[in-house]
Amino acid sequence: MWSDLVDLLFQAYERFSLLPLFIEIALVFIVIAIILTISAYASILFRRYKAYVHAKRIAFLSPKIEDLITEQVLLNENLDKDMPIESFEFDKAALDNKIYKKPEVRQILIDTLIRYRKNFRGEVGELLRKLYIDMVLQEDSYKKLKSMAWETKIKALVELTQMDIPIADVTLLPLTNSRNPTLRAAARNAYIQLSKNEPFKFFDIATEPILPWDQLEMFKIITTSKDIAIPNFARWVSYSTNKSIVSFCLKLIAHYDQQNAIPTVVGLLETKDHYFRANAINCLGKLTAESAEPRLVSMYNSQPIICQIEILKAMGRIASGKYLEFLKHEFLYSFNFEIQMNAARSIIKHNTQTSRAMLNELVETTNEDNRIIIKHCQNPLIKY
Repeated sequence: MWSDLVDLLFQAYERFSLLPLFIEIALVFIVIAIILTISAYASILFRRYKAYVHAKRIAFLSPKIEDLITEQVLLNENLDKDMPIESFEFDKAALDNKIYKKPEVRQILIDTLIRYRKNFRGEVGELLRKLYIDMVLQEDSYKKLKSMAWETKIKALVELTQMDIPIADVTLLPLTNSRNPTLRAAARNAYIQLSKNEPFKFFDIATEPILPWDQLEMFKIITTSKDIAIPNFARWVSYSTNKSIVSFCLKLIAHYDQQNAIPTVVGLLETKDHYFRANAINCLGKLTAESAEPRLVSMYNSQPIICQIEILKAMGRIASGKYLEFLKHEFLYSFNFEIQMNAARSIIKHNTQTSRAMLNELVETTNEDNRIIIKHCQNPLIKY
């Protein structure tokens, strides 16, 4: 039988070798296309089958898991007794059910506990965390951290963060500098939320940038997390070589109004990168650093447009009143619309008797185009 098959294949090969070259190439491509098409359909069917089985499993297990959480947590008789969470006891027989030993079931249980914890705080939230720990589910999450797949590692980070389970620095810190931007962002967010003493320690080792979207996410986490230890961000402005770290620290310095950082931020005005310099000027304006005004005005004429605009905005935020004539001059004699608009807005933001008198004078004496700019800038609905 095998010899017949070999003979048949050999005869087919001989016939194939007698065909013209272009037909041989076409046949090879046809065979490859057929194989790839069959493989693609087989993969799609297999994934759909797995999704179907998973959906059936969830439909069967969800009521049981919901009952477990309801009985052990939501209806726990000790909730109203003002007891410490550590002293709460669960029904050991319910937790030791064989069904909760299977990996697939444990993952569904983890997902359900996380979903509940997002909606409950206080004692109930802490009791959900205790159930997660008592069922040793954190070990499942720790195992995912050792996976080679970055998606699995991110899932582990989300689980441990949501359940407020600490991760050793030796494991988490390297992930904060991963080359994979998604994993890197997840690890940094996890580090900020889980580290109680030094939540920004990864700034010291960061060589990969913090991308703009990641900065928004991180800023939200930092400013909304309770009991987070806020350091003096000027330390990273002073010595970090990672420009995205310094830029992010400037935003945090402004948000937390860290006045002691002003001298350090002023030092950035010497940098050759004008975008970076513009960030520093923006920070000084938000800190209302009046001591920096003379320096900003003196460097104004040598700066690119992006920095000049930030200087004008800073004048309006600081609003010392010492440089109203400077703002008036820029409004009247600049040929750049953005310069004129920001100069006008900064005069308006002073909101003093002197600035209002200057505006009235400008409205009376300047041309129609300038009056339109002033009227536009006086609209309180427009944010700058």
